[in-house]
Amino acid sequence: MNTQIFLNGITLEQLAEAVFKLQQQPVELPQPENEFITRDEVCKLLNFNKTSLWKHTKSGKLKSYGIGNRVLYKKCEVLEAVKPINH
Repeated sequence: MNTQIFLNGITLEQLAEAVFKLQQQPVELPQPENEFITRDEVCKLLNFNKTSLWKHTKSGKLKSYGIGNRVLYKKCEVLEAVKPINH
């Protein structure tokens, strides 16, 4: 199968610049919702500091998992915990 793309009204330099800009952008792959995330990632996601995260974990609002010497959280559980309740 032979596919061709025709570009009208664009110079080779403009095309090269556009491709270069695209190559410089970081690619963010979608993450599965049931994956484990670190304390730093939870803090960034919820705009918390680690003290607030610790308090919410201690109170049972957030569930942490000890894996090896790391403390991790399930992303889907974190998002569920902060989901607003609809009446």
